[in-house]
Amino acid sequence: MTSPLIPERPLLISPSLAATIGLEEACMLGVLAELACFLPLTQANGRQWLDVGGDWAERMLPFWTDYDIQRISRSLHDKGVIQLVSAPFAESRRLTLSLDSAPTQTSQPIPGVAAAVSVAPQITPGANLIPPHWQPDQELLKQIAQYAIPPEFVWQQLPEFVTYWRERGETSHSWGAKFLKDVLHKWRNYETLNARQQREDKERQVRERDAEFLKRDLETAMHSQWRPTRDALEVLVKHAGISLAFVEDSIPEFVVYWQERGEVGRTWNSKFIQHVKRQWLRYNSALEHDTEPKRIPENWQPGKDVYDVLKLANIDLKFAQQQVAEFVLFWRDSNQVYASWNTKFLQHVKYHWAKQHALTTVNSQQVNHAGQQIPHSSGRTRDSSLAEQLNDRSWAS
Repeated sequence: MTSPLIPERPLLISPSLAATIGLEEACMLGVLAELACFLPLTQANGRQWLDVGGDWAERMLPFWTDYDIQRISRSLHDKGVIQLVSAPFAESRRLTLSLDSAPTQTSQPIPGVAAAVSVAPQITPGANLIPPHWQPDQELLKQIAQYAIPPEFVWQQLPEFVTYWRERGETSHSWGAKFLKDVLHKWRNYETLNARQQREDKERQVRERDAEFLKRDLETAMHSQWRPTRDALEVLVKHAGISLAFVEDSIPEFVVYWQERGEVGRTWNSKFIQHVKRQWLRYNSALEHDTEPKRIPENWQPGKDVYDVLKLANIDLKFAQQQVAEFVLFWRDSNQVYASWNTKFLQHVKYHWAKQHALTTVNSQQVNHAGQQIPHSSGRTRDSSLAEQLNDRSWAS
């Protein structure tokens, strides 16, 4: 006898089974057992596997949501009633399961079962297919963070990981463990490649630096624009304590000397440092220690040390000797007094030597026709120290 209140075939639920595993679980189990009677099955791992798509689940269980179906099927699996290997139903819209209580001995599919069924051939009990939108949970991310792997690197590996395992159609008990292993492997490869790249970059920088040093060390001829490097000036001024003005005054003489010789070299800075140090030593030793200013004697002659200094400055000694008479006459007529006429004579000769080689421009307001400095009216010679006279560069103005 049919009733209009029951338009379709009712579900059969075993009361004792419902009392044992739960009412919802018994209801779903009855539906799955009925579907197994007319849906195709496949044989794998000694079990008969049933594959229920989302359309069948909605038709047979319209009173449950996707999350209800996912919850109840997981409950049946946890209680050992079924073997569930598909991904969570809310994500995959598929139930792949076995109702067998134990694996069978035969490995041949039963007659009449379709050969093409969307069940992975590597199905193992308790394993699941990876969902299309699978993501690592917070616990897994914390575990990965212990390896000092940047989060952005982890998330970059996720799309490729999901795509790879979905295409292979394999199942796994723990996709989190697989993902951790995959990320660690790729991170180690990345660190290895990165270290190799850094090593190659460093080696390239060393080669470029060596090439630059080699280029600097190539033999070159002395030219009129040559100047000592910053390092050379630092050695002379900061470490050797030589006046910067004295060093600057030595550059034109050094350049003229080596230009005239026409030689080439690659250690001009070293030669310049040695030259200035020798000249500075002799220059200091040539200073007169008598601090009492006096007029220049009529028969005055420069000391031997003066010629040694001029020789170190690469100034022709015959040229210097030719300047003595004019020098004495000028300062006798000017009636000026100085504590060191040797220092004054050195300035006089260096000025005329530089002028002869066209390396300086004479300022007519500071130097007279004989190349002698006109004393300033604001101070007297005795007011200036020997060090100031030594560093006086007015002759090169």
